[in-house]
Amino acid sequence: MLSFLMNVLWLLLGGVWMALGWWLAALIMAITIIGLPWARSCWVIGQFVLWPFGQQAVNRHELTGQHDLGTGSLGCLGNVVWFVLAGWWLALGHLFSACLNFMTIIGIPFGIQHLKFAALSLAPVGKTIVSKKTGQPLW
Repeated sequence: MLSFLMNVLWLLLGGVWMALGWWLAALIMAITIIGLPWARSCWVIGQFVLWPFGQQAVNRHELTGQHDLGTGSLGCLGNVVWFVLAGWWLALGHLFSACLNFMTIIGIPFGIQHLKFAALSLAPVGKTIVSKKTGQPLW
């Protein structure tokens, strides 16, 4: 119940705008040829940004114990390309939203959440979204 209440407050205090930012990044990535591998990830993280409480982003290698394309050296290269194409401006959007939320007492937990998303937006390759209750991937 608390997660539901926090998610509703999150929507009112900036979550919708940042989710739209992630979905805009997904659209831009889908239009370009070089960004196509990141388009689905942008969409999934946009859903996570829209409804974040009760979920978390974790490293896929830590979750499964196995390496894949996104958790090895290609994942590192993917994060560098991502940072150049879209990661820095999404991180700036989350930092700006965090600053706005930190100006109020009720917004402090939401500002902390925005800081987590700023870190995620800098290097999302190799991460997956899981439920905090079950630990199972959601998408």
